[in-house]
Amino acid sequence: MICSGGYILGEVKGANIDTKTWQINQLHVKLSDTASEELGFKKRFGSSTVCMPVKLVQAVADVVNVAPSLKELSESHEITECRE
Repeated sequence: MICSGGYILGEVKGANIDTKTWQINQLHVKLSDTASEELGFKKRFGSSTVCMPVKLVQAVADVVNVAPSLKELSESHEITECRE
């Protein structure tokens, strides 16, 4: 997954699905070390996994692109730590 400006955020590891509508509402993203630090998520046991709303996704191909920049993501309250 990358954000605006080509910054590598991490890797999509899963998703939350609404089983009534069969729509994906959040992606589980395992953040890179640098992205974890930049976004203010503390690493536990080697990685941080966050839940990111799919409304932030701009495009999906070999890479998932999100529209906001790293700065915008760091100021957003929409990204939360996943409780798996």
